Amino acid sequence: MKSIAVYCGAATGADPRHADAARALARALVDHNISLVYGGGKVGLMGVIADEVLRLGGEATGVIPRALVEREVGHTGLTRLFVVKDMHERKAMMSDLADGFIAMPGGMGTLEELFEMVTWAQLGIHAKPIGLYNVNGFWDRLVALVEHMVQEGFVRPAHAALLLRDADPDALIRSLRGAP
Repeated sequence: MKSIAVYCGAATGADPRHADAARALARALVDHNISLVYGGGKVGLMGVIADEVLRLGGEATGVIPRALVEREVGHTGLTRLFVVKDMHERKAMMSDLADGFIAMPGGMGTLEELFEMVTWAQLGIHAKPIGLYNVNGFWDRLVALVEHMVQEGFVRPAHAALLLRDADPDALIRSLRGAP
């Protein structure tokens, strides 16, 4: 595993521990010699994790739609920055560049990107591991919802199991590396 796409908020959230967790994940990525692939922004948790990866000597690759660059939220100090046409191209390129995926705390965009990768895995479009960085129990309710969907017969247990999760970034990366 050489690169992981991290989905996270364009905001830092209400709890300062989210930014601390982004820095901890950055440290784990660099310690495991894994490059960051992310949405290319300089704001929110996106900016925090990218800045920390770079500060620690790691590589950070951003993929950002042209419209967001024009709003001046693109990070200009990355190892690589790809400017793409739209969000669809962004997600496809991030998927191609990454060997696995981690969702940190975030909003609707984070959920949308996460579930697209889960859906693609269900459909056999990719076979890359997917993790939830469960900072302070952030994803607990989502995990409960997915378990409810399994009980109601809408999600297969094997597909629910695609969502690896851990509150420890090193353990989460080890889980992703060990996933089939």
